[in-house]
Amino acid sequence: MKPEDDHESCKEADNDVEKQEFFMKQALLMGEKALEVGETPVGCVLVLDGKIIGSGMNDTNRSMNGTRHAEFLAIAEALQTYPKSVFAQVDLYVTVEPCVMCASLLRQYNIRQVYFGCANDRFGGNGSVLSLHSDPGIDRPYPATGGLFPNEAIMLLRRFYVQENTNAPNPRQKSNRELKMEF
Repeated sequence: MKPEDDHESCKEADNDVEKQEFFMKQALLMGEKALEVGETPVGCVLVLDGKIIGSGMNDTNRSMNGTRHAEFLAIAEALQTYPKSVFAQVDLYVTVEPCVMCASLLRQYNIRQVYFGCANDRFGGNGSVLSLHSDPGIDRPYPATGGLFPNEAIMLLRRFYVQENTNAPNPRQKSNRELKMEF
């Protein structure tokens, strides 16, 4: 699946901040699409030279496959057109800090840089739990920058977790939960 307008690009960003905001908004759109179909709302885009070359959203609930994270799907899409070697020049924009599994994958693919919205306090592999992105003992490290639209990323997750998730194992009643709009 692709963000709006099928692989939009940001050719004329005035500065790096505008470019980063543009691509994070594309990742947030992927997160919205995931939420609409009952998936954990994590979305991402892979960017090469100002162009989105791959996008993904979580697909773990539908597929019943715990490895179908947004990052895996975006990489698979990009690999349909580009060789693995291109990832040394590719930036990843993802709504939630990559988990330990995805952070390891990103190291193996030699990703250039990661930008994420909010921290992943339970499974984060880019500093919240483990720092796989910067561990000097494995592959080439990559820089990770968090805090791009963190409130929007958190709100996507909150909207997901206040609803009933029929795909979750042993679901528990959530009818008394309220959506907190303040941080």
